[in-house]
Amino acid sequence: MTKDVAEHGSFSAKDYTDPPPAPLFDAVELTKWSFYRALIAEFIATLLFLYITVLTVIGYKSQTDPAVNTDAACGGVGILGIAWAFGGMIFILVYCTAGISGGHINPAVTFGLFLARKVSLVRALMYMVAQCLGAICGVGLVKAFQKSYYNSYGGGANTLADGYNTGVGLGAEIIGTFVLVYTVFSATDPKRSARDSHVPVLAPLPIGFAVFMVHLATIPITGTGINPARSLGAAVIYNKEKAWDDQWIFWVGPFIGAAIAAFYHQFILRAGAVKALGSFRSQSHV
Repeated sequence: MTKDVAEHGSFSAKDYTDPPPAPLFDAVELTKWSFYRALIAEFIATLLFLYITVLTVIGYKSQTDPAVNTDAACGGVGILGIAWAFGGMIFILVYCTAGISGGHINPAVTFGLFLARKVSLVRALMYMVAQCLGAICGVGLVKAFQKSYYNSYGGGANTLADGYNTGVGLGAEIIGTFVLVYTVFSATDPKRSARDSHVPVLAPLPIGFAVFMVHLATIPITGTGINPARSLGAAVIYNKEKAWDDQWIFWVGPFIGAAIAAFYHQFILRAGAVKALGSFRSQSHV
């Protein structure tokens, strides 16, 4: 029996509380230090995310370059290691910043949460600006410290791999971002927190694993974007034609995927559960 069912078959008040929808425009936020502290947290988190992950990608390519490393036994960290770097950093950074900014670190996540009325338009737009600037600065640090390696090994820029058409790349980004944003909604759902309180799941953990799993699947196709700030930061610093030609895929795909995830979670899963409960209540009084 669920916690909602009382002794005589009647329903008690729900044991969780949904936060009220965020206002569409909330200019008051601009007067609060907590808002600017959240922007700083998003900027620094995205900077660190890009710095570590792009270094990992470049390091892997340099270790597996036969012109530089003649040791055939050295295969670098491989795709598995790159996926762990992205997923692990998201786990760490969401854990560190969740209490300050919500730990978005991704414009697609912010967009999905905005559509679900979890953040205001003002906060969503400012978060995206902070994330993009942080990504650019993070990749800029990589280039500043390892310029020769950076230029030689593609700068960690996302591009559509040879042999794949645009539709496949766009689909990979849509589905990959759907997995990520759906996980974010599920891991932070107040209903889940209340009902599954006996299962101590740390929210950043499934989010990090979602990023890890998506990277395993889509690195061979697009290098895995699922984060427009990550793709933009690398493209701005690398500044090559191919990276800019494919850039739209890494914005359109993640935003579509985030929108689908927000609709699915908010209007199908959550709304569907409410309708089913209402139907059951009406039948109990017949």
